[in-house]
Amino acid sequence: MRCGVNCRATELVRRRLLNEILKRIRSDVSTPWGHLYNHDTFTHGCLVLCSLVCSGSRSSKTFKPKKNIPEGSHQYELLKHAEATLGSGNLRQAVMLPEGEDLNEWIAVNTVDFFNQINMLYGTITEFCTETSCPVMSAGPRYEYHWADGTNIKKPIKCSAPKYIDYLMTWVQDQLDDETLFPSKIGVPFPKNFMSVAKTILKRLFRVYAHIYHQHFDSVIQLQEEAHLNTSFKHFIFFVQEFNLIDRRELAPLQDLIEKLGSKDR
Repeated sequence: MRCGVNCRATELVRRRLLNEILKRIRSDVSTPWGHLYNHDTFTHGCLVLCSLVCSGSRSSKTFKPKKNIPEGSHQYELLKHAEATLGSGNLRQAVMLPEGEDLNEWIAVNTVDFFNQINMLYGTITEFCTETSCPVMSAGPRYEYHWADGTNIKKPIKCSAPKYIDYLMTWVQDQLDDETLFPSKIGVPFPKNFMSVAKTILKRLFRVYAHIYHQHFDSVIQLQEEAHLNTSFKHFIFFVQEFNLIDRRELAPLQDLIEKLGSKDR
């Protein structure tokens, strides 16, 4: 993705703002994956702040349009609850199902949130993820992904990483916009296949994290975005682990990192 002078100026302001905030909370640089911060929830707040600062120039900050949860809906209240509990300082506790709430609705709200987070994170490195630099969608030398959605593309095809991620994020966006799959109105039930669809979405979103870590982490460090990436991924992993939403085999490309994140939280 490319942007003009105004977009790049906004990007510079955004990075300077976030870097100034993060200078005050940086504490641990011992991990080989880059800086992992003790103040995870504050960094997550910076990620949210980033999206607010960038809202005037969508194309330079997000890969796809942000998915909004209707204000005033119960899901909107759940999202606010999730944001509030993230401030508690305990990500493990923050991902737990709130007492009395519906599991499907909690998973739906968080799936939308993770789509928006990954959408923004990938948007920061699209200039480095090109047909030339990433001719295949991979997560290191051992893992390669081919795209199929079962509808428009039924037989898996080999394609570049930017093309794969474009297919993936467009497909996810279509699922999230489908009111029969992700109902936003009170009283409308979730379909019987909701959990299966949500698991597939999260499994595929994980692949974007895996690609960024394996193929573009140097660029992430160069942009000083590693704190945002690490905290977002930690939140994502704790959530999918809490509800067993992704098979362990699918997580293999980042298993070492996942174990490090888990050990730091004990």
